[in-house]
Amino acid sequence: MLIVSAPSGSGKSTIVNWLMQEHPELKLYFSISCTSRAPRGTEQNGVEYFFLTPEEFREKIENDEFLEYEEVYEGRFYGTLKAQVERQLEAGQNVVFDVDVKGGINIKKFYGDRAMSLFIQPPSVEELRRRLEGRGTDTPEAIENRLAKAEYEMTFAPQFDHIVVNDDLDTAKQETLQLVESFLR
Repeated sequence: MLIVSAPSGSGKSTIVNWLMQEHPELKLYFSISCTSRAPRGTEQNGVEYFFLTPEEFREKIENDEFLEYEEVYEGRFYGTLKAQVERQLEAGQNVVFDVDVKGGINIKKFYGDRAMSLFIQPPSVEELRRRLEGRGTDTPEAIENRLAKAEYEMTFAPQFDHIVVNDDLDTAKQETLQLVESFLR
């Protein structure tokens, strides 16, 4: 299992998607999470997410069925089911978790040496600001909120098995590939 966490704008999704597309021999597959939000666009149950009602989600929390979960807004949950991960592992998949830092730490505690945790870190908060502003997708207020969250998230980096500093995307991709190949061996 591969756990990947990072502040928004660090390049995590770019690196993970590159690994999955360019290196099929690694047999990497995203864990399919649950959410209590409604499907968007063409999303299908069991493909992008398992869509549950808030009541169903709370019932699974009560039954300790989640590796990790978070209530992002009141009644809006996201989480990873233990049974789903086991099904994917039994199918021969190397499961990738693209999760927030606390979720990543919880999954690592649960699986121990069966999982490798990676923290993708921007070279600096200033560079992260530049990237987020360059995207042009967030308001200045949203960028400030993301930066504050990023600074907080970066305090958790030492709890991960490896930190990959993404100051050059190609270098970060190669470093991540080497870590994953070494772990899977």
